[in-house]
Amino acid sequence: MSEYTKPLPRPTATSRPFWDAAKRHELMLQRCRVCNRFIYYPRDRCPNCLSDRLEWQKVSGRGTLYSYTIVRRAATRSFADKPYVLAIVELDEGPRMTTNLEAPVDHIKIGMPVVAYFDDVTPDHTLVKFRPA
Repeated sequence: MSEYTKPLPRPTATSRPFWDAAKRHELMLQRCRVCNRFIYYPRDRCPNCLSDRLEWQKVSGRGTLYSYTIVRRAATRSFADKPYVLAIVELDEGPRMTTNLEAPVDHIKIGMPVVAYFDDVTPDHTLVKFRPA
């Protein structure tokens, strides 16, 4: 494995369960025990009802492509190696995730089904990305 030079997540007490699950190649999201909604990104309170009664649940990792852009001009040198697809995926469970989509550019279509996969970029860091289902 070559040295990974891009920024890496810095888990907090709130987000650590998400990153620990990714390392196990599982997608886990918080779910509010009051209003029953799934939540992404990890936080201390439900953005819908403001409850702090949140629990972590494994989710399917399936969704649809909600939006995307092809980044051809990177903001920093660490991303300048090639164009990449920055995407928003609407998960089957409801929340939308900002992520990378690994797919040929000419095959990308809004609404296409996608599935999560796990990129072990370092021995200690696994990123959640998506590809066509």
